[in-house]
Parts: sequence; C-alpha cells; structure tokens
Amino acid sequence: MIRHIVFFSAKDKSHIDQIIEGLSRLTAIPHARRLEVARNRKTDQLGNDIDIVVYGEFDSETELAAYKAHHLYQESIKRVRPLRELRFAADYDVSIDTPFASTAG
Repeated sequence: MIRHIVFFSAKDKSHIDQIIEGLSRLTAIPHARRLEVARNRKTDQLGNDIDIVVYGEFDSETELAAYKAHHLYQESIKRVRPLRELRFAADYDVSIDTPFASTAG
C-alpha cells in the first residue's frame, strides 16, 4: 500500500476554505482506497505553518499514478495552485519503506 501525504499553506488565510473546497474534488477520484482532506488543527508546539493536509492510501504505484492523471486532479491543481504558498508531498510504500511494526495494542 502506498501512502500519499501532502501539506499545504495558504498565501492568504482567508483562502483556506477555497483551498479545501478545491482539494475536496480529489475525493471523487476512484483510484484511492482512502482519501482525506482536512484543516490542520495547529496544536503542535514547534510549528503550525501548514494549513491543510491531504492523506491518501493507494493499493499500488499504478493506482497512485492513475489518481494523479485523472482530470479531477488536474482541475484541483488549477483551482488550488494560485491560492497556496507551500506544498510538501511525500509518498511511501508501507510494506517496503516502514521498517517497524505498530506497537499498538
């Protein structure tokens, strides 16, 4: 499983709702096992520069690539890019890139 995590900051804080609306279009793309768009709660004691988080889970690199090639992904970029300042993304394969198991429960 591939996890896809993207962090955004808004150029203008008054645009956060518009950015969330634009990113929420991504949830209609059928290739993700799970896709969430959320406002950062900004409770971290060391840094709260990020305004919005996109979290996705994909069964394979192929599904992630199909998600990024989808027309709604392109529409979302067109709507969000002019409003955002920062964008940080990370993708990792849970079965290969995570060297430890959960210690929960």
